[in-house]
Amino acid sequence: MAAALDEEGIDNDDYYSLLNVRREATQEELKASYRRLCMLYHPDKHRDPELKRQAEQLFNLVHQAYEVLSDPQSRAIYDIYGKRGLEVEGWEVVERKRTPAEIREEFERLQRERDERRLQQRTNPKGTISVGVDATDLFDRYEEEYEDMPSGGFPHLEINRMHISQSIEAPLTTTDTAILSGSLSTHNGNGGGNITLALRRVTSAKGWGEVEFGAGDTHGPLFGLKIFRNLTQRCFLTAQCGMQFSPRGVRPGVTTVLARHLDKNTMGYLQWRWGTQSSMNTSVVRDTKSSHFTLALQLGIPHTFMMMSYQYKFQDDDQTKIKGSVKSGFFGTVVEYGAETKISRHSVLGATVSVGVPQGVSLKIKLNRASQTYFFPIHLTDQVLPSAIFYATVGPLVFYLAIQRLVIKPYVRAQKEQDLEKQRESASSDTAKKKQEAESAVLLMQESVRRIIEAEESKLGLIILNAWYGKFVTDNSRKHERAKVIDVTVPLQCLVKDSKLILTEASKSGLPGFYDPCVGEEKSLKVLYQFRGVMHQVLSRDNEPLRIPKQSHRIDADT
Repeated sequence: MAAALDEEGIDNDDYYSLLNVRREATQEELKASYRRLCMLYHPDKHRDPELKRQAEQLFNLVHQAYEVLSDPQSRAIYDIYGKRGLEVEGWEVVERKRTPAEIREEFERLQRERDERRLQQRTNPKGTISVGVDATDLFDRYEEEYEDMPSGGFPHLEINRMHISQSIEAPLTTTDTAILSGSLSTHNGNGGGNITLALRRVTSAKGWGEVEFGAGDTHGPLFGLKIFRNLTQRCFLTAQCGMQFSPRGVRPGVTTVLARHLDKNTMGYLQWRWGTQSSMNTSVVRDTKSSHFTLALQLGIPHTFMMMSYQYKFQDDDQTKIKGSVKSGFFGTVVEYGAETKISRHSVLGATVSVGVPQGVSLKIKLNRASQTYFFPIHLTDQVLPSAIFYATVGPLVFYLAIQRLVIKPYVRAQKEQDLEKQRESASSDTAKKKQEAESAVLLMQESVRRIIEAEESKLGLIILNAWYGKFVTDNSRKHERAKVIDVTVPLQCLVKDSKLILTEASKSGLPGFYDPCVGEEKSLKVLYQFRGVMHQVLSRDNEPLRIPKQSHRIDADT
């Protein structure tokens, strides 16, 4: 049943928008709106047979909306399942005598069962491909080496390392998961691989345990144990121990991590590692909506270092981030800076420049595509050369801007248009029906609107002069696009009461006399009105609540 709900979706009829009430509307608000619409659409007010037939249809729709929303049990089912949960006969959704709280609890239970079924079918594959490139010949070479070469002395680029890893998860039960992973690596002609099988069991809401078995041609068989445990609501512990069996003997290792929430956005970590590379590490990580900061200190063999990094997150559609870090220790000092941005719905592209002593200059390019990662570290020079730093910084930026303009943006635009076209085709029949209902509603409103205008004019009240709803094109860069709007002057005037017009935060396409003229696109409502003899104008987004008149809408006589 839950799967059927997921596939079919919730019905498009929005009873809240039809009655022009908030989703939290009280019984008094529902009743007032219902009475107003009943007076407007009552069939007995119309003598023309066609108008009478249209009035009956709209009157029944309003009556149905009120019946559902005025009943607490029906309203709770409608809020969760939509109209389908009320109409499909024999569909054992819930017992109709349950309270709204019990209905919501039942829905959450069904949702958990659906998630568990999906879990059984999910393998969650993850993979990484890393290709290391030695490009030091571009910036640091001896010219005499190339005097006798037939290639004319072109720089030599070499792929000196490669790493491929892949893992899949296979849920066995709701608490047990098997994880199979493997990797292959090669460096300067020498390589090897390994395969690992891990079995994880969730023991409770506070923790889980994992057993790991591995084998490979580089380090030998591996056996390990790992546990995770929430000690308190703000503190957790991870412990891992393993034994590596190699030709040189057994190599045991232990790692423990203690973490604590210091505040809402800050975590503190303490890590102790014993084995072939023993160390102690402490770090503080602060992650907010706009930034990410890390400060770490490690004391160990062979590496002791201090590291600080900062990342700024732009609040844009591309989720752009810029970052920088400094790391200094016994190995030397490394400074890194870079950026990453979202180039499509599932892809993130990033580039980082690394400048270190004695490491030299490197450019690291990374592409995340869904759960796959492609990493390309390019070593440019063993020395800190200004030319290498300049080209590593400017080159990727120019290349990205060119690709974005020539490839990415046209592709995303075409994909968006294709999705919109599919959405319009699937909704075409429903749009035609809604348009016909809206036109019928406007005809039925004419007499009521005439009386409302006469009453408002007598007291210099609120007169809707013109109103349009749909997609407006105001940006000069989008002049090639066509505006798609409908005239909603009559429906809005019909909603005026006591020189006031109040619209809720629901989509306005469900209001009486409205329909959606551009399915899947952003819509707005533009209103030109007169209040106390003064002209006013306002442009409101589709789901934005609107109250008029307002002093801020006034059009100055000088403009």
